[in-house]
Amino acid sequence: MEAVKEKVKIESRCGIECSKCVFLQEKKCIGCLNIKKPFWADACPVKSCCESKNISCCGECKNFPCDLLNSFAYDKNQGDNGIRIENCKKWCMNNNK
Repeated sequence: MEAVKEKVKIESRCGIECSKCVFLQEKKCIGCLNIKKPFWADACPVKSCCESKNISCCGECKNFPCDLLNSFAYDKNQGDNGIRIENCKKWCMNNNK
């Protein structure tokens, strides 16, 4: 008998774990999957890119991980040393099986 695979919830377009974000906890943001415009800028290039390709997160893209995502993941001030890239892999690999 084949094991039942549990779908993993995609939390953001770029792999940020919204469930651990202070802005979500403070109700300033409900996550980029649920908003039209980010509260921190006029637009988010990663969100815009995913939406233009009609995908939920970067991990579903044929160009994953691209230069844009890498620039966010390894940004000196706001990056996370690639954690968001690993999250995208985990979310999308589990959901596509």
